[in-house]
Amino acid sequence: MFDELKELILNYVSVSEDAVTEDARFAEDLGFNSYDFMCMLGDTEDVFDISMDEAEAAQNKTVGDLLAYLEGLRG
Repeated sequence: MFDELKELILNYVSVSEDAVTEDARFAEDLGFNSYDFMCMLGDTEDVFDISMDEAEAAQNKTVGDLLAYLEGLRG
């Protein structure tokens, strides 16, 4: 799941693959703005075939946070 999420992230920001770690913060480390982050979340729903609560999903500050959230949704 991490590799798929990493690929999605790299579609939105211009950072090296090595920069996308579970500890990487979306805004501070990867350079996401709020619009791109929300668009990426929409694509994430499509790729993983899940439905997220927008407010809950937006609370995820790091790649690891989002990964744990997604894993929780998938069961």
